Amino acid sequence: MSRPSEIADRWRSNVVLKRDVFSTVERGHFHTAQGEVEAVLRRTDEVPWWSSPLARHLFTRESRALLRANPLKIAPALLFSGRRELVRGWIDGVALHIARPQGDFTYFRSAKAVLRRLHRAGIVHNDLAKEQNWLRGVDGRCYLTDFQLAFCFSRRSRLFRVLAYEDLRHLLKHKRRYLPEALTPAELRVLARKSWFTRIWMATGKKVYRGITRGIFNFTDREGGGPRLVNDAPVIAARLREHPAVRDVAIVAFPDRRSGTGLYAFVEMNSILPEKDLREFLGEKAGPPAPEHLQMSGALPRNADGSVRTEILTLVAMNQVELIDTLIASESERVVIARIVAERRNLRDRFAF
Repeated sequence: MSRPSEIADRWRSNVVLKRDVFSTVERGHFHTAQGEVEAVLRRTDEVPWWSSPLARHLFTRESRALLRANPLKIAPALLFSGRRELVRGWIDGVALHIARPQGDFTYFRSAKAVLRRLHRAGIVHNDLAKEQNWLRGVDGRCYLTDFQLAFCFSRRSRLFRVLAYEDLRHLLKHKRRYLPEALTPAELRVLARKSWFTRIWMATGKKVYRGITRGIFNFTDREGGGPRLVNDAPVIAARLREHPAVRDVAIVAFPDRRSGTGLYAFVEMNSILPEKDLREFLGEKAGPPAPEHLQMSGALPRNADGSVRTEILTLVAMNQVELIDTLIASESERVVIARIVAERRNLRDRFAF
């Protein structure tokens, strides 16, 4: 990967987290006056000419919002902002769809306090329907990330109040999923009532937005996994399940140094085979490229309903195994996970968002 021109002597890249027509996002280290720190770089110097105006607009919005949010300590710190490169701090935590804070009163109290502080500062996030934009830090508290669609207001105008209401409504949708028993009557009323802005958007602009992002730009991002998780993973999983020794398959995505987004297949086996045999089986039929990592196991961690706990497997794939302990539900599950962690394939890269 090329070196960013504005901070070439201060930035050391480890891995590309994401690359699209609006920016490239890298994880690495940034040299500050206090020393070198872990950080995330967003750069627009390599985007196509035809997407450059919108890319610049999104870049500017994120820079402005992070700068205003710096004193609040609820979002990544803005460490540098230039013409085409922005560096933000790294938050030690995981996204909501990985953390899955079932029954976590503390997290959702923190999340509501975070929104209150954000809105008091005149900032609306405007993209909180995505669970990957909500982080659960290792301290158990809530943090927000990805401010490309954020707005900064100088006064509490009608538009500010509408967008702030939608920020809150999206928080309550996540709370309804993970902590429904704690919803208050007032919160239930908010959930039941979309703003006029949202009703108009869903009836008109959202259809155009989906047509452009999914049709033209091929944005099929699902929980941060990107097109490979959406398009390739189901085909690979179906092929693996055709093997008589395979009982079940779970495929998750992780940022990869070489391909940008890698696939990690966890295969639950009736009998363990050499990995090369399973890869040869995959290659017998034409299809998408094989996953970067393929790990066989006698058992996968499961929820009470029998579904695979992909949030734990995602942490294994990203080599963030120190964050798994608080998610383990029982001693028997701990044994299953310990075996998977001990045999994990991705021992080189470490990732966090």
